[in-house]
Amino acid sequence: MHMDYPVRYVDPVFRPPSEAESLILPVTDGCSWNQCAFCEMYTEPQKRFRARGEEEVLESIRRCGDELGDQVRRVFLADGDPLVLSTRRLINILSTIEKHLPKAHRVSSYCLPRNLRRKSVAELKELADAGLALVYVGAESGDDEVLTKINKGETFASTLAALDKLLAAGIHRSLMILNGLGGQVFSNQHAENSARLVNAAQPEYLSTLVLNFPRGEARFRSAFPEWQQVPLLGLFGEMERFLSRLELRRTVFRSDHVSNRLVLKGSLNSDKQKLLEKIRNAIECPDAAPLRSVWRGGL
Repeated sequence: MHMDYPVRYVDPVFRPPSEAESLILPVTDGCSWNQCAFCEMYTEPQKRFRARGEEEVLESIRRCGDELGDQVRRVFLADGDPLVLSTRRLINILSTIEKHLPKAHRVSSYCLPRNLRRKSVAELKELADAGLALVYVGAESGDDEVLTKINKGETFASTLAALDKLLAAGIHRSLMILNGLGGQVFSNQHAENSARLVNAAQPEYLSTLVLNFPRGEARFRSAFPEWQQVPLLGLFGEMERFLSRLELRRTVFRSDHVSNRLVLKGSLNSDKQKLLEKIRNAIECPDAAPLRSVWRGGL
């Protein structure tokens, strides 16, 4: 724990790559679900889930205002699922950010679909009006069979329902899909149903990461014993299948996380053919493709 800062951090601390310049403000510790077989983010003993005391969070915001002032332009609410908190508490947090960090033009957070089941569109609109601009939703897959095997606790329908609520409330959505999650057997249906979910949701932002096991595969294989790793060219093929089925109006797409060997960036659908050409070239001539070195894939 780091006790000399305006904010009390409990390691490890996670945030999306696009929040690199943001003030990371923990309002919960850990993840209230924390049962996804692939996820190792909140397995440390000190990261057992709990909501932080409201006064501690508000005092952290006031101290950040005193010490950082106008330097803070973005705030990311941590840890895994701040939207598990009551709407009243979240509005109090957001209004305190507006008061003490007036130059912060964007507040964002992770969001589990399950945490929106008890929040109405009207409540989410209140949060949007209070300053919540963007949430990151780890859908992982749009395939119900894969979601069951990884113990996600969600389905295609439950994820889409949450994304539709956020859209109706005016909160931007950044949707994440895990390349390779279904293994070799479920690769095609994982790609196809994930594309179906994305098409139905029409998110403002979309990213793909590659399934990665920094601490080994034991936890994942205990839940999904038949999983077989998809080789590199198979991952490219899965991405080609996924992207080729996307029909999006205007979505910012990024596949540039450190886990991705082949970096892809663009706007969908306007850059779809260019991105597909890059993937197909990598499949046909992997030795000539602009791939990241293997060592850079470590997390």
